[in-house]
Amino acid sequence: MIFLIRHGEAAASWGDHPDPGLSDLGKGQAEAAAEILAKLGATTAITSPMQRCRETAQPFETRAGLTARVVPDVSEISTPDGIEDRVSWLRGLMAGTWTQAGADLVAWRLNMSKTVSELPDGTAVFSHFVAINALVGALEGDDRVTVFRPGHCSVTRLERRGGVLRVAEYGSESATRVL
Repeated sequence: MIFLIRHGEAAASWGDHPDPGLSDLGKGQAEAAAEILAKLGATTAITSPMQRCRETAQPFETRAGLTARVVPDVSEISTPDGIEDRVSWLRGLMAGTWTQAGADLVAWRLNMSKTVSELPDGTAVFSHFVAINALVGALEGDDRVTVFRPGHCSVTRLERRGGVLRVAEYGSESATRVL
């Protein structure tokens, strides 16, 4: 199994801060995720370099006695050059498909999928809403940008069948605001 964990609730929105840490609620969510990951048998971890993912990984790191490797390939989706209103751009992107998103973002999705597919079983991947959607969509052959709405600290399980990574179980869902 490989586990995809969406970061906990951030202390600020994208509109207010480009790289916020976790809110108090988010810190509690991260503690709960660490407990779930321990029960599911996670043994190693990678994390997006973004502060909210690194803080989400910390309780698991402490519990497992390890340090998550920072992997930029599983980070937040980058805003293309020339976009001044990230929030509006992201809302539009999330309502569309990867084909509509353009070659650079399709390449980002494929690169992230390759990186995650090469991870050993037992790896916890601390990442983001769009990144997790990009991964599960690629694995399921779904071109939509938003395949599901993973809640904060939800755990999506991936398994290998016949050497191919597949979605075994989607994490819990919740409404998500892009602000």
